[in-house]
Amino acid sequence: MLFNSYPFILLFLPIVLAGYFGLGRRSNLAPVIWLALASIVFYAIGSWQFVALLLLSIAFNYGVGHLLIVAKLTPTQRKMTLALGVAGDLLVLGIFKYAGFVTENINTLFGSHFAVNILLPVGISFYTFTQIAFLVDAYRGQVAAYALPHYALFVTYFPHLIAGPILHHKDMIPQFEREETKHPDGHLMLCGVIIFAIGLFKKTCLADGIQPLVALAFEARSPSFDQAWCGALAYTFQLYFDFSGYSDMAIGISLMFGIFLPVNFNSPYKATSIVEFWRRWHMTLSQFLRDYLYIPLGGNRHGRVLRYVNLMVTMLLGGLWHGAAWTFVVWGALHGAYLCVNHAFNALVSDVPPLLARPARIAGAALTFLAIVVAWVFFRAASVEWALRVLHAMVDPATIVLGRAEIAALVLIAFYAALVWLAPNSQSLLGYDHANRRIGEALRAGRMRPLFLYAASLVLAFGLLGIGSHSEFIYFRF
Repeated sequence: MLFNSYPFILLFLPIVLAGYFGLGRRSNLAPVIWLALASIVFYAIGSWQFVALLLLSIAFNYGVGHLLIVAKLTPTQRKMTLALGVAGDLLVLGIFKYAGFVTENINTLFGSHFAVNILLPVGISFYTFTQIAFLVDAYRGQVAAYALPHYALFVTYFPHLIAGPILHHKDMIPQFEREETKHPDGHLMLCGVIIFAIGLFKKTCLADGIQPLVALAFEARSPSFDQAWCGALAYTFQLYFDFSGYSDMAIGISLMFGIFLPVNFNSPYKATSIVEFWRRWHMTLSQFLRDYLYIPLGGNRHGRVLRYVNLMVTMLLGGLWHGAAWTFVVWGALHGAYLCVNHAFNALVSDVPPLLARPARIAGAALTFLAIVVAWVFFRAASVEWALRVLHAMVDPATIVLGRAEIAALVLIAFYAALVWLAPNSQSLLGYDHANRRIGEALRAGRMRPLFLYAASLVLAFGLLGIGSHSEFIYFRF
């Protein structure tokens, strides 16, 4: 089931909200069980054949976590238990996500003809990483003994289950345990509707609206210079508004239940460096890779060379996390190289003269955006060969066409660029403070309330009218 669908907005969400708050009047645990069951139903509507896999994953990880938290194990037994849990998670993820990729490469290398056709379970990357973090923290002694219903809801919570953010038990389970979240809060409900409306508009009107232009580069066998740039930039902005829209809708839905999700998207194209970009783009994935991969590998503790090696390994695995294809490996390698260059430059040029600070930021932002666009070409292309074909067209001005269709495309892309760089994002617009569980203080005080309500109603109306044919979020594939 998609957030950007009439059945979800008009049927599923109102029923789940009514049941959650209705049960909250009688019990503190019943709403948790209700929401967990509703989340499983949500998952089953789109991927019923993988519900058993999801439930087995929850039971397995909860059991392993319980051993690490409660059982009196020796240090060796604890290490073996953690290794068993993480290996089990990675084995399942590897079979479903990478078996076909490995088989395809074996066939290429040895001329064999093995065939593996395994359907990828929706959301498996997100709920697997979420639970690996839980097991590692349990091993480190940083996890309390949670009740099974709260843990099950933590894993299956439907606003995040399909495309993130990657949740952390310390942040989410205490919110599920609080009694206050079981009673409706009119202010949070209103703010949730507003953010949901903004996200829906981003998806159905902006991301889906520019999607046809992507074909100029990625479906044409010989794109011209301007067509390649139009297609690459169109995909750059489509992915931006698609992922930003999903992130807003997830936060908005969660706020209706009184739950604050972590911010996962913070105007990443405004970044002035690749390091800053990864602090703004898919922020929970960046934090996971840092805390559970980069730092355990050694981080920057063993000298500059090993730091760069750790960065490359982390980003290569981050690329593979996004998809089982060489295009994603190249995308991860590019970002690893970008990060290495960025850190090396910072080490060589520690201080920028005040007079050059603003020009340096502008140049950094332009160079960062150009590097991101180049990497997105590999992210979107059907193959490395196709990506190289697009990039070759992007550096060959001799093929320029610039007909009426290309000029119209450039005008539309310029409009999207203005939105990205000049418009405020939703969390700054409403003052979303995840750490302190606050939002919309100006709205609560009555300032600008009519303006917010009228604007939100208009945006919601356009978003609803924009719902058309089946249009999945891009991150559903990962």
